[in-house]
Amino acid sequence: MKIGIFDSGIGGITVLHQALKLLPNEDYIYYADTMNVPYGEKSKEAVKQYIFEAVDFIARQGVKAVVIACNTATSVAVEDLRAKYSFPVLGIEPAVKPAVQISEALGKRVLVLATSLTLKEKKFHDLVDRIDSHAIVDKLPLPNLVQFAERFQFNEDAVIGYLEDQLSPFDLKQYGTVVLGCTHFPFFKGSLRKLFADDVLLMDGSVGTVKNLKRVLEASNRTNEGTGQVTFYTSGVKVEDEGALSKYHRLLEML
Repeated sequence: MKIGIFDSGIGGITVLHQALKLLPNEDYIYYADTMNVPYGEKSKEAVKQYIFEAVDFIARQGVKAVVIACNTATSVAVEDLRAKYSFPVLGIEPAVKPAVQISEALGKRVLVLATSLTLKEKKFHDLVDRIDSHAIVDKLPLPNLVQFAERFQFNEDAVIGYLEDQLSPFDLKQYGTVVLGCTHFPFFKGSLRKLFADDVLLMDGSVGTVKNLKRVLEASNRTNEGTGQVTFYTSGVKVEDEGALSKYHRLLEML
């Protein structure tokens, strides 16, 4: 059986990339809800509806696990999804815990970049409250980065201009780590690297999420059941156009 990986758009490709590295002998369904992207600026109720429609579709394809490769979707729906489905449902969350540990040791601060909805959700606030005992975590929503990614604009001057404008209130020299709290954001590491010092760590949760997936599958002896094949869907429609498929493969090669 396959592993389902779900995101509002192309962001979850960053998680799929890690999965193909760590679990190469599996087959995957990648589902991008491109009809409804972006999630991060929509209401929680609307986003939940989109998520359940998508995971219902993925479940009908026959999967042994589903990864919610979207921080926003994880924050608003992962517990409800786990209550509904019998297969494991794994979420992703911003890599705040390791970022805090590293920045505390350096005497620096942490900057979390994410969507507005992720940063508003109780799940994120509970995470920060639990581990940020010295109040070193700052946060900044960057919703336009999702739009740039979905338009395949990664290194243009417009991206740098947007980042410079949004980051202008912050003293960037204060930060030891920057958490990329949206799976779309790792595509912009090159642009972010131009604004932060070389020793600032850019961190995301994709590696930890896939390691957790591997542990779950190994615990149930469900590993090595495929060949690395990926089937792509966009909002319930199988992607068969060669041009569209080549875009997904190009994104994997970028990472």
